[in-house]
Amino acid sequence: MTLNKKFVDQFVNVTIKAASAASHLVGKNDKNAADQAAVDSMRTELNKIDMVGEVVIGEGKLDEAPLLYTGEILGNKNGPSLDIAVDPVEGTNFVANNLPGGIAVLAIAEKNNLFNAPETYMNKIATGKIDKGLIDLDFTIEKNIRNLSDFKNKDISSITACILDRPRHKKIIDQLKDLNVKIKLITDGDVLGALYVSDSKYDVDIFLGIGGGPEGVLAASALDAFDCHFQGRFIFDNNQDIQEAKKMGIDDLNKKYELKEIVKGDSIFCATGITNSKILNGIRFNNNEIISETLVTHKSLNFKKIVKKINLINE
Repeated sequence: MTLNKKFVDQFVNVTIKAASAASHLVGKNDKNAADQAAVDSMRTELNKIDMVGEVVIGEGKLDEAPLLYTGEILGNKNGPSLDIAVDPVEGTNFVANNLPGGIAVLAIAEKNNLFNAPETYMNKIATGKIDKGLIDLDFTIEKNIRNLSDFKNKDISSITACILDRPRHKKIIDQLKDLNVKIKLITDGDVLGALYVSDSKYDVDIFLGIGGGPEGVLAASALDAFDCHFQGRFIFDNNQDIQEAKKMGIDDLNKKYELKEIVKGDSIFCATGITNSKILNGIRFNNNEIISETLVTHKSLNFKKIVKKINLINE
């Protein structure tokens, strides 16, 4: 098995270090500086690991992102070939303004097993474990909600849907209101938003709407370990995105991707809290200690838990 326990510990360390670096900029009203601090830390730590790791989802193309760009090779070149997806700070606005929900995220899979998502929007839908064919991007909002209500034996008025608070979602939000569904609006952070469906304690039954394609791949990696349902369809609405997709080998621009097509085989997912959220506490400093919480999943070991760590500041 390529992705062994040693890698889990190393990648947890990567997101803890990145989250810690960004945490020094919490509330400083400088989202770019917070992101850069996490990027620099993440890159340094990834380069220490025994692997040939290719960034398949990063901070952008080489000309847009000098570090952690898509196609960059990381690691000390003395190990297996791996795919890496990163979001050094999801929720840069949360970090800059000291709001809940900032996290440092990465996902790792064996080579060619993580979907190389284009930098475009994705229409996505996610729920907990359900029967096959019950929830589908091609169904109406009403059909999906009614199917989920029947499956969970819950009144529709007890179903909670999580969606990004965006003008593009007005029609969906209006339909959810008409159905008398409980709505949880989030302002940013659709990796974390999708993760709410992974456990009933977060009281979110369905996550839906249009968000970032790369974030969809990251969320899918975690949801896979929880045996959740996830579908995504990229939105190519301009010629540049269409040409880019074709260069990446995407021929069917309207294809609906199932979870197993986005994340194949084994994967590791790590998300460390920078600021507090419903799922993770943010970084805290206590004397010379860093206290962190990281959601870790490792599919092949059926490992999924929140790991609390106390590290010395100079470790």
